[in-house]
Amino acid sequence: PALAEVAGGALVQLGYTPVLCTRTAGGLTEAEYVSMLLDQHVCGVIFCGGLTETEHAALLKRGVPVVLLNAAVDYAGFPRVSTDDAAAVRQAYAHLSAMGHTDIGLMVGPEHHMPSRRKVAAFTQLTSGSAGRHPVGHALFSFEGGQAVAAELLSAGATALICGSDVLALGAIRAARRRGLAVPGDLSVVGYDDSAFMNYTDPPLTTLRQPIEAMSRAAVTLLANQISGENPTPQELLHEPELVVRNSTAPPLTARWGAARGA
Repeated sequence: PALAEVAGGALVQLGYTPVLCTRTAGGLTEAEYVSMLLDQHVCGVIFCGGLTETEHAALLKRGVPVVLLNAAVDYAGFPRVSTDDAAAVRQAYAHLSAMGHTDIGLMVGPEHHMPSRRKVAAFTQLTSGSAGRHPVGHALFSFEGGQAVAAELLSAGATALICGSDVLALGAIRAARRRGLAVPGDLSVVGYDDSAFMNYTDPPLTTLRQPIEAMSRAAVTLLANQISGENPTPQELLHEPELVVRNSTAPPLTARWGAARGA
């Protein structure tokens, strides 16, 4: 919603009329939206996340200006604006490691989802050869999906979890509490997005904030340039997220006990 709000406002400022297409249960599919937009001869399209192979081919064939925001699939031919997923994992991992965690798990979206694949690749590189347990889980992007997969990662011995979305992180907190564990007393949790109200959850969620304003405006600029006849930028524009530390992360129990004995 935040991406759409900023992008819509920027398009209006340039004299365009934004049309928002969202997927809802029982509503139009993405393919039906693409067909409708092509029939209406839209000037251009910004895709957030989605795009199938069929739609990709249809849009390329028609020559419609397109920009992909956090593309779920690595399709060539369109300019892309994305959050740097590798940088996000590095920031979260460094934060948890500095607190003393060695058993750090990663929970992301489906295996075919490109941002999730990038997070896993970065996490695997970081943890290769390091001490501790580093389980990885793939979940549906939902509260229930996060709860189910987090339970498996807890069973694998994780004392801290890096999650691919705030919703997954909230599911992980529920999974911990169902086991009688406290957050962050027994489990530290890091989210991703800094969605609305994450400062008001119990506990307030440590998360990685996507630079929504900069990404949305970059996508609109790339789209407007294409509409005006400029060749699209072939490179992917990566925007670094910001780690927002709140109260869902803390040193592991072993570190706290050791500090108490030392005192």
